[in-house]
Amino acid sequence: MAKGVFPINKFQQLQTPFYYYDTELLRKTLQAINTEAAKHEGFVVHYAVKANANPQILRTIRQAGLGADCVSGGEIEASLRAGFPATKIVYAGVGKSDWEINLGLDNDIFCFNVESIPELEVINELAAQRGKTARVAFRLNPNVGAHTHANITTGLAENKFGIAMRDMLSVIEEAKTMQHIKVVGLHFHIGSQILDMGDFEALCNRINELQNLLEQHRIVMEHINVGGGLGVDYQHPNRVPIPDFKDYFDTYAKKLKLRPGQTLHFELGRAVVAQCGSLITRTLYIKKGATKQFCIVDAGFTDLIRPALYQAYHKIENITSEETAQSYDVVGPICESTDVFAKHIDLNACRRGDLLAIRSAGAYGEIMASQYNCRRLPQGYTSDEL
Repeated sequence: MAKGVFPINKFQQLQTPFYYYDTELLRKTLQAINTEAAKHEGFVVHYAVKANANPQILRTIRQAGLGADCVSGGEIEASLRAGFPATKIVYAGVGKSDWEINLGLDNDIFCFNVESIPELEVINELAAQRGKTARVAFRLNPNVGAHTHANITTGLAENKFGIAMRDMLSVIEEAKTMQHIKVVGLHFHIGSQILDMGDFEALCNRINELQNLLEQHRIVMEHINVGGGLGVDYQHPNRVPIPDFKDYFDTYAKKLKLRPGQTLHFELGRAVVAQCGSLITRTLYIKKGATKQFCIVDAGFTDLIRPALYQAYHKIENITSEETAQSYDVVGPICESTDVFAKHIDLNACRRGDLLAIRSAGAYGEIMASQYNCRRLPQGYTSDEL
């Protein structure tokens, strides 16, 4: 989706800010995922719904045959509405409430990724009340670091996620005593926006160690789930619109020693949808300060919180100007100093009414929008609609 290929005439008729999704790019991304995963026996891909739950996006992903990775009851409901088979839904999260667990049980979802003994006990109790057996995988905290932002690492001992490795055997043994629990696998996730394959290799090495230990106790798991985490190129969305799924899947195929008959599950989110989405916003004012000029737009961190929350970079383009570039701070209207999308960036000269595209916003954009300052939630449109 290079600069200039947006349907600008149609954009002019829409109220900004809004999200625009290039479904052609999304389908090409899904095709790349399926092509590369299919090269390896037993690879199963789920989409991490928390990245983007736009109904049109979910339906497109479901049509490609991916499963759904959910972290709330609401995400399970959204996945079922989009047509994902319950047999392809996995449910993770450190704080599953009773109604959410019951929702998963009532729909016979594929698996609960369990993160503590107290949670396991509650799932067993609720399953007993329904006369059902819950399929569970234990999320282990592998204490593997990831080269990413500190706020999106999840695999260190200090993080709230998962069961400590030292407790793995005792937890599995305790689960064997529960009549309404069936242990089917192990689950891992070390973080997000990871571009260094060495981080995934480190996870493979740790899983290999744990599998060897389990075999000494005559335990072989049916499924291994390595989560997701593959990042995207925020700097060059036009040049690198589709992540390197070949390198990603090949890393696991080469480094992870699966046992005969084991399936390997992935939970990709950002890598699936980030590059197909842009936040479209309109220039309200150009304000010249003592040392800089501000391009004040009608989108704020209520629409895209990543720059304020993670100091995340998003490429910004003025898609309605061909004038000589000038330097701007691009800021929103929220009454907070952190409502800044970018500082000191070059844009084609901006005027009131110009449309800006904030790129690579398909993941953790629309889904994280809020109504702070009583602002309206942004609408989402796909290229299929426009």
